Amino acid sequence: MTMRTKRWLWLVPLLLAAAGALLLWRGRSEPQVEARVQGMAPAADAGGFARVTGPSPLSFPADYGPHPDFQTEWWYYTGNLAAEDGRHFGYQFTIFRRAMQPPDERAARASDWGADQVYMGHFALTDVQNGRFHAFERLARGAAGLAGAQAEPYAVWLEDWRVEDLPGQPGVTRMQAAAGEVAIDLLLTDVTGPVLQGDRGYSQKGPDPGNASTYFSLPRLASEGTVTLGDATVPVAGLSWQDHEYSTSALAADQVGWDWFALQLDDGSELKVFQIRQADGGISPFSAGSFVDADGAVTPLSQADFQIEVHDAWRSPRSGATYPARWTITVPSLDLTLALKPWLADQELNVSYSYWEGAVQVNGQRAGQPVAGNGYVEMTGYAGSMQRQF
Repeated sequence: MTMRTKRWLWLVPLLLAAAGALLLWRGRSEPQVEARVQGMAPAADAGGFARVTGPSPLSFPADYGPHPDFQTEWWYYTGNLAAEDGRHFGYQFTIFRRAMQPPDERAARASDWGADQVYMGHFALTDVQNGRFHAFERLARGAAGLAGAQAEPYAVWLEDWRVEDLPGQPGVTRMQAAAGEVAIDLLLTDVTGPVLQGDRGYSQKGPDPGNASTYFSLPRLASEGTVTLGDATVPVAGLSWQDHEYSTSALAADQVGWDWFALQLDDGSELKVFQIRQADGGISPFSAGSFVDADGAVTPLSQADFQIEVHDAWRSPRSGATYPARWTITVPSLDLTLALKPWLADQELNVSYSYWEGAVQVNGQRAGQPVAGNGYVEMTGYAGSMQRQF
């Protein structure tokens, strides 16, 4: 659950809090824990953690790393990749961090297994040609080297799922993840630099003080490497997108889920919009987005600046949820109209909770000229209101 927005992922704090309690309860000597976390009690009180209450200065590369004074943080990667023979793949790679104790309650622990942070990872691969979607989840404590994050050199990892700076190559990271019969090994090269979402990185999610995140993106990462399926390893190239967000916040009382869109166009521009759905069927005024032109100029978008029209639906045979399946996004001020459809209908993750996150293809017009591209869409709250999780 980012543009995871998946992307402040209000559900993730709950999952990670429960997972952390489970990890700590099961003992200090256990190097690996696999869990499905469902039907949890309310998340721990957020008192004592830092809150995002307005724009704050950001410094890079330091802010690529962790912010442990805030309760929740995630590093969210999605991408579309193509092989030379035309085969298309989408992938999601996300690592979430959850602080179990406020900063002033943390103390050094003698055991290597002692931890005040817990990490959760999601890895998914869409294999369009074979009509298959693979999704995996892992949980680990931030101790004994099992999981963690650092700024310089940049690295975020959960066991052998990791993304890290490539030595001697500024702006280039290597991503590696493997589970089941699939794996990715990619080099990601930053093209645009960080784009600050909202007001200089201050992304407000609701009306209450502190109901916000610090949020920035790397919206165009040139990507090349390999995808492995079974015994076959396929060279691929394409584009990825990263969101990095940290906060101490949760859904407002009337918010049940969100739809998030991150699109990369062949004219060198990127569009990110999200809408927060309310219990009464309306759209929250805190829905927002941004448009990044090919020259790097950023145009913030409010909820009134764009429209999302749904044209089709897909029903999951597992969760029973019905998700939107084809869209038109219109941004009148940019003279931009885009039609989106999934590369594969079934891209629902059924992990600790069910949500749809998948690769989409894009066609449309901008200022009377044709544009095309790819992107990712995340949809939550269709398999049950997010409010049931709190």
